[in-house]
Amino acid sequence: MLAPLLLAACGLQPMYAGGGNGAVAQGLASVQVSAIEGRAGWLVRNALVDRLGAGNGGGAARYRLDVRLDDRLEGLALLSNDTIGRERRTLRARYQLVDTASGEIVLDATAGSDAGIDVVSSEYATIAAEQTALENLARDVADRIVTNVAVNLRKPAAP
Repeated sequence: MLAPLLLAACGLQPMYAGGGNGAVAQGLASVQVSAIEGRAGWLVRNALVDRLGAGNGGGAARYRLDVRLDDRLEGLALLSNDTIGRERRTLRARYQLVDTASGEIVLDATAGSDAGIDVVSSEYATIAAEQTALENLARDVADRIVTNVAVNLRKPAAP
């Protein structure tokens, strides 16, 4: 019985209070995602647009999200017959949230994720595993970016 009162006293508030009409949801919907180069960029941009609800606000974008990606695939384990037995795929993003009215950079941050891939005798299976890893990493990086943008948009404006 006392737990809700104690939580209310500490200042915690739900981030998405108000649902689709809340301040954070409206702020996220007003973010335009710039084009991102490459296949990884296409995957990350689509995931960002889906999560931000971009275009649902109906008006002009208040913010622009610029993202640069670094996608790396490197061999890790060398087997006795001089073949690679394991790979690591790393996807890093440097992103900036820009206020379109003033051109001011509101947020400048990075996000990243990595995945391990077993290299098997079937080249097709290895390529499929690399593509699946890239798709999963793109979703994970997009989630991290949206969470950070939402936290930043929730902060009150500085006087």
